[in-house]
Amino acid sequence: MASQREISEAIFTVNGRNYRPPRRPIAVVCIDGCGDEYLDAAISRGAMPNLTKIAATGYRGMARAAIPTFTNVNNASIVTGVAPNVTGISGNFFLDPRSGQEVMMNSAEYLRCPTILAAAAQAGRKVAMVTAKEKLRDILSKDLKGIAFSAEKADEAQRETHGIERVIELTGQPKPAIYSGDASLFVLRAGVALLRKEMADFLYLSLTDYIQHKHPPEDSAALIFYAGIDYELGQLLSLGAIVAVTADHGMNGKNLPDGTPRVIYLESELVQVFGHGIKVICPITDPYVVHHGALGSLVMVHLAEPGRAAEIAAYVLKIAGVTEVYDRETAALKLELPADRIGDLTVMVGRDVAIGRTPDQHDLSVLVGGLRSHGGRYEEMVPLLISEPLTEEYYRKAQGDPRNFDIFDFACNGVEV
Repeated sequence: MASQREISEAIFTVNGRNYRPPRRPIAVVCIDGCGDEYLDAAISRGAMPNLTKIAATGYRGMARAAIPTFTNVNNASIVTGVAPNVTGISGNFFLDPRSGQEVMMNSAEYLRCPTILAAAAQAGRKVAMVTAKEKLRDILSKDLKGIAFSAEKADEAQRETHGIERVIELTGQPKPAIYSGDASLFVLRAGVALLRKEMADFLYLSLTDYIQHKHPPEDSAALIFYAGIDYELGQLLSLGAIVAVTADHGMNGKNLPDGTPRVIYLESELVQVFGHGIKVICPITDPYVVHHGALGSLVMVHLAEPGRAAEIAAYVLKIAGVTEVYDRETAALKLELPADRIGDLTVMVGRDVAIGRTPDQHDLSVLVGGLRSHGGRYEEMVPLLISEPLTEEYYRKAQGDPRNFDIFDFACNGVEV
């Protein structure tokens, strides 16, 4: 590990918040899809001794994620420290008002504010960002003068574009399959290697939720996976890092008693009742359809006749399984969303319900073993763990309404060192 004398403790400011990182390595980990029940299940079975130690000697609590509780939305907020109405990231996928096209929101061009990672690098920290999914790499590495690569395309990393090459040699393991727990463990092992080789002292490590989409907390596959995470967290701790852990969202089963997905096909129903001119967008949509079949807990409804929003909202709210419906202005205010990148209506459903467009636009055959997904209110609360004791000020903050995107603030400003 680099000596403390070689680690910058320069203060930097980004998005209105000052960061005062201690002269120690900092590793922030986002365990994709990690509801607190996964940690409880693993800890109770003795599978996470290092996390147990963190909880005992540091801090373990809960934080509120950004809504929609999707990957791009929350990772963008975590690396910027602000809500989606500032980042501009409203989903993995959206209807672009400029072009009228349905597109992936995975390019840095969509991010409307600077990142903590870029600011830390400018202030002299050796910054590395490792993601499991390639879809996050570009958007999160905006303006970063440091290392940024994904497990998914680790073999394609080049020094000119990623700040590093020969990643496979760095980790000593082959590129993992993205539909595996190994993709997440690869990210953590890469972070450990970067820290050990003194190539980084300010890390953001973002995992993937394949295991959580496929396995509930008590399944042996989930327990083995979390034991693997715990081992790598222990390696980060042994290298002297301040380790901070949160998640982008939780995860819930969304199935009928017979195990088949419980789905509201909202566009089909609305077109049948109100006629054409209604388009439902599923912001969970991304290239990883085996995870969720583009079915989540929140959708956006775009209307050819926005004046009908109140009438249609009243109808939608009466559909069994629907829990919240907001017009554009209310959604922007209440859910902290960018008004120009959401629908005329935002619709959320219950804990055990998924919502989509039409049956022919969702391939349920990929959902072996049923559907586990996320996106709405019931996947909003996530873990917040810091490996060091919190100052009195930040302990009080943690007891209030901390957000998952406060994690760098806690790691940099809130620990007793």
